[in-house]
Amino acid sequence: MTSAKTLQLAGPVEFTVQDRDRTQTFLLLHGGGGVATMAGFADLLAERTRSRVLLPTHPGFSGTPKAAELTDVTALAKAYVTMLDHLDASNVTVVGNSFGGWLAAAIALLHSPRVSRAVILDGIGIEVDGHPLADVRGKTVAEIQQFSFHDPAKAPTPPPGSTGPSPDVVALVGYTGPTMADPTLAERLGKAETPVHVLWGESDRIADPQYGTAFAAAIPGATFTVLPRTGHLPQVETPEELLDALLALDGKPAEAGF
Repeated sequence: MTSAKTLQLAGPVEFTVQDRDRTQTFLLLHGGGGVATMAGFADLLAERTRSRVLLPTHPGFSGTPKAAELTDVTALAKAYVTMLDHLDASNVTVVGNSFGGWLAAAIALLHSPRVSRAVILDGIGIEVDGHPLADVRGKTVAEIQQFSFHDPAKAPTPPPGSTGPSPDVVALVGYTGPTMADPTLAERLGKAETPVHVLWGESDRIADPQYGTAFAAAIPGATFTVLPRTGHLPQVETPEELLDALLALDGKPAEAGF
């Protein structure tokens, strides 16, 4: 069963959440491309694993309200942990792509007993000498897609009239700041206790695989897996391969569920 709900947490924070309600729980966190970049994979994950899949829209994205207190990534991570408390969720696997990967890492640093592990898909947020993030500020959706896909022909067609910067990129910068990085994050990741897995597209031109290697190296015990023929959005470009890689973390085939 899939449902959409609006959750009003204590204080002014409000979340719009799609809830594919099953058993094992996944929290999927989208990147700057918005919730649409995760929706198809959310359906696939729920169908193939019989899992409960939570797919929120980050406040401020897709025209949703954003509380004034959500000033940075850590504040948003804390709000998500509060959301999991509100839902009484347990044994949650947090999966985040791009900005969502940074957010998944921030959630892991909060040591919530509700979160069993974090999976970072082509995350951003750290600074890596010699491997800067691509600067997408001011670029159109079509231009960003050229950086984001192994095969740009697989990129979704931009909406008619989308010639300027995506509104969701503007919302993204509201959390990350103009550099889209936190110079303290890599050091802080050394304190992570939640198991973390890092998966990376070999053709990512937003954050290259060497950036991904550094991300994994900053986290004690983290694993690192390269996804072939994949760019910055594995869940869009190679969803079946991503699902296989995700399930391989537990050594279970998709048909078996969790």
